[in-house]
Amino acid sequence: MRRAHSMEFGAEMVEGGVRFALWAPTAESVDLVVDGADHPLPESGGGWRRTALPGVKPGARYGFRIDGDLVAPDPASRFQPDDVSGLSEVIDPRSFEWSDAGWTGRPFEEAVIYECHVGTATPEGTYAGLQARLPDLKALGVTAIELLPLADFKGSRNWGYDGVQPYAPDGAYGRPDDLKRLVDAAHGLGLMVYLDAVYNHFGPAGNYLHAYAKTFFTERHQTPWGAGINFDGKESGATVRQFFIQNALYWLEEYRFDGLRFDAVHAILDDSPRHFLAELGETVRKTFPDRQIHLMLENEANQARWLERDAAGRPKMHDAQWADDLHHCWHVLLTGEDAGYYKSFADKPVAHLARCLAEGFAYQGEPFPTLDNHPRGEPSGHLPPSAFVTFLQNHDQVGNRALGERLNHLADPRKLDLARAGLLLAPQIPMLWMGEEWSASAPFLFFVDFAPDADLNKAVRDGRRREFKSFAAFADDTSKIPDPTEAETFAASKLDWSERERSPHREVLAETTRLLGLRRDAVVPLAKSGYEGAAATLPRPDVVDCTWRFGAGTLRFVANVGTEPFALDPGGAEPVWTNAPDGAGRDLPSWTGVFLTESRS
Repeated sequence: MRRAHSMEFGAEMVEGGVRFALWAPTAESVDLVVDGADHPLPESGGGWRRTALPGVKPGARYGFRIDGDLVAPDPASRFQPDDVSGLSEVIDPRSFEWSDAGWTGRPFEEAVIYECHVGTATPEGTYAGLQARLPDLKALGVTAIELLPLADFKGSRNWGYDGVQPYAPDGAYGRPDDLKRLVDAAHGLGLMVYLDAVYNHFGPAGNYLHAYAKTFFTERHQTPWGAGINFDGKESGATVRQFFIQNALYWLEEYRFDGLRFDAVHAILDDSPRHFLAELGETVRKTFPDRQIHLMLENEANQARWLERDAAGRPKMHDAQWADDLHHCWHVLLTGEDAGYYKSFADKPVAHLARCLAEGFAYQGEPFPTLDNHPRGEPSGHLPPSAFVTFLQNHDQVGNRALGERLNHLADPRKLDLARAGLLLAPQIPMLWMGEEWSASAPFLFFVDFAPDADLNKAVRDGRRREFKSFAAFADDTSKIPDPTEAETFAASKLDWSERERSPHREVLAETTRLLGLRRDAVVPLAKSGYEGAAATLPRPDVVDCTWRFGAGTLRFVANVGTEPFALDPGGAEPVWTNAPDGAGRDLPSWTGVFLTESRS
């Protein structure tokens, strides 16, 4: 089976040649350059310029000469073989033969997500290298892998959030067909593949839209990256919105991704009557009615409105939000850290944890100390657990630390045992950060590669050190902070898979695998039987007791994060897991817990 996504943007194979299209509303003139030869690119209305050239083949290199001078790559390029400032390459997406014709995805309740960065997940740092590890991830009990952004970025090293070519998977990891082989192989193993997509900004190097489409951006909206993307412009907004909506459809159709995670949607500023996020979610649902597509948000605003379900319990727009609140609760309890946003959870972390377990968000409109006590969040207790992607670690929470420490570098292993079970056996959608399954030794550091732009590299390096100057550990010496522009920083972040065979990593991997087996056998069937509600209590200020109700029965989690023992009456419920010495979870010493299930007769 061969697949291609048809769209107005970019270069598209047509009978006998290629159709080229560029939206350039503020350019005086545009010529098409193909393999060194210039061709007219006539206006076709609404800021568009289009032409079809016969005889152009896949592999041809092309760009657009703007106002007789700058030759810019295609903003909808399918591949940039010579990085973001080079010419684009004509790609025939139908040249790849897919073998997953019967694949339509998996229910979201079955998702166990493995977030990874292609460049550091394996020694090879390629799509092929990650593909070779798919059997290991399947054996672990993972059912979905989530790739950090792939949109082409400047240089050979980047987390992916500096992308400027949203349609072009970065060439540092391989060619487009290599990515398709990875997705195809994953489907063959029953694994879903998600992609992190960035629609709130472009990176600082290699974005040429300002040269010919100034109205793609607007000063009316300001973001941490400068002028906002013009989603609501009177004349340009519709095209700008389509640029990103078509991008989502492109990844889902042409690359067969099973879902998308949208980065920092609180920074997508849109005053339209119908917000971009609503149009995006509804369009995806309408376009792929026969596939199980999962859409996830990162949203500091905790807006439950984007996660609403229909009468049948299906997401109207987006499936889930990353549950940062729950992460923050666990992190405070595990490490004692209370700086920055952790301050808003350090006052009563157990109570906040209980609310997150039962209702999703800890803050649902209450004053948020980190935001000068401005209200944060919306009521979320009516949403099912599958509306929340939960985690103890992710790329941000590890990589945004000055030294990139993982949780196993910071927390007591005994405490981490309880938190790990609390993550993997609760009915929300759990996510592991690559290497977490064996408590990997490698840090995940912040890294970029803007060479030969020495000024930009220096700005990033200095900014990173300035960011941590206020921390006591670096107040007198910021030189301890790894230089994000050095290749060694990137290399230090690569996983060492051989660790899995050595203690203590071997034991952590075995326990993670066991927990995911218990989840598959005991938790997923409950979650798929229909959610009916949840309630959490604090039988003691340092003990959380949460029960979720489903059509087929109940799931109960009791955790003692205090110093004194706690006695529990399990009633008629049976233990699924406990780390208590009695093996039954009736007597819970410090930092032990139990998961119990009870079938509905």
